[in-house]
Amino acid sequence: MKLGDLVAPESAPDGADSIEITGVTEDSRDVRNGFLFAAVQGLKHDGRDFIPAAKEAGAAAILVDPGSPDFGLPAVETPNVRAALSRAAARLYPGQPETVAALTGTNGKSSTAEFLRQLWTLAGHETATLGTLGVQGGKAADPLSHTTPGAVKLHQSLQKLEQGGVTHLAMEASSHGLKQHRLDGVKLSAVAFTNLTQDHFDYHPNFEDYYAAKRRLFDELAPQGAPAIINVDGEWGRRMAEAARQAGLDVRTIGWSGESLKIEEIQPKPDHQILTLRHEHDDYKVNLPLVGEFQALNAVMAAALAIATGGGVAETIANLKDLTGVRGRMENAVATPEGAQIFVDYAHTPDGLDKLLRALRPHTRRHIWLVFGAGGDRDPSKREKMGLVGARLADHVIVTDDNPRSEVPETIREAVLKGAPRAEEIGDRREAIRSAVSRLQEGDALVIAGKGHETYQIYGPDTRSFDDVEEARAAVAALEHADD
Repeated sequence: MKLGDLVAPESAPDGADSIEITGVTEDSRDVRNGFLFAAVQGLKHDGRDFIPAAKEAGAAAILVDPGSPDFGLPAVETPNVRAALSRAAARLYPGQPETVAALTGTNGKSSTAEFLRQLWTLAGHETATLGTLGVQGGKAADPLSHTTPGAVKLHQSLQKLEQGGVTHLAMEASSHGLKQHRLDGVKLSAVAFTNLTQDHFDYHPNFEDYYAAKRRLFDELAPQGAPAIINVDGEWGRRMAEAARQAGLDVRTIGWSGESLKIEEIQPKPDHQILTLRHEHDDYKVNLPLVGEFQALNAVMAAALAIATGGGVAETIANLKDLTGVRGRMENAVATPEGAQIFVDYAHTPDGLDKLLRALRPHTRRHIWLVFGAGGDRDPSKREKMGLVGARLADHVIVTDDNPRSEVPETIREAVLKGAPRAEEIGDRREAIRSAVSRLQEGDALVIAGKGHETYQIYGPDTRSFDDVEEARAAVAALEHADD
């Protein structure tokens, strides 16, 4: 494809229509002959420092900030290199599923996206999800390194899914991905907002910056008139709904305070819950085979998105009874011989942990046990807050290691324990899980929080295999073996 076809006409250099571009990248190590190299300025590196390496590797042109030095290559000068990169990637890899729904928010994105995929599948569509769990569905799974992959990888994935026959895609939109313009160029059919609570404050300086990043999905990326499904049970949701209305979107609110799909009642049962929902003037009752109020909210949002993208109301709500849980999201991993249930969940923020424990309480006859920690090299201010939540809402708390990364594990645990001074401290996560499992009694529930679907632990430069679900099952198997 010619360079002139990939970039905005006003930024194209002389001769752009005769320069053949074979690929586009922001990583100089990936440059091949004929590539367009985007010199992105990051938090730690200036992409222009890598232009000589890109040139040597065969770059045919570069994307740079206005006023950059002459590097001896045709230069596309643009005030937003990231956005220009995304638009170029979208033009180079134009294939996309015909229906793409993008979801943003702190908690619930992965579950909601998967529930939407399942509802679409039940309605007869070819479906996939793209996000924290990688690309799921379509012809094959594809692990990804980010919730929202880089622009080039994203558009390559979209084209691959479209070529594989996927017509309906539910994708997560992270605040990083939105702020860095990775989704620019995606043709969105519907957008959604779950909630906004403290997270990623190692990247965002404050709540307003975090909110502004997510708002881009509604006031910059979604086309006018597109359905915007928003949970308005919280202040941030109400603000987002107003922003979406001002952007000309078709706002449809959900939740206990929702007007489009409203939760009227939830009746918790040991292994499911009965929902009463109102859509416009009609009430619907359905058995949801999932535990926890937040799971109900995720399922309701998925239903609203399915309806907004062409699904029948009665059929979609009835199909909620056939949903299956998501890996590492309130996953019922195993039960002890006494019948105590053990759950694994990704909750790694104060609000996520709060919602998790509150959701589990109505389904637990006796005590809630909690095993959790906090990640290193991430927002340290949430550690004590998570300890406070655990101490307030669980009956027995064990503080252990999550992913310490480059930090000293004991220092992280100490910060969490400030909020939960009476909690046990067992640094070894395997030992912590086995200790909790060994003390469970009939009517108890154990939740292992923080890592969810992850199958590793990161200690400094080492990544070790570790799966909370497998460890829980092994702990129960050891108990059963001990009784033989």
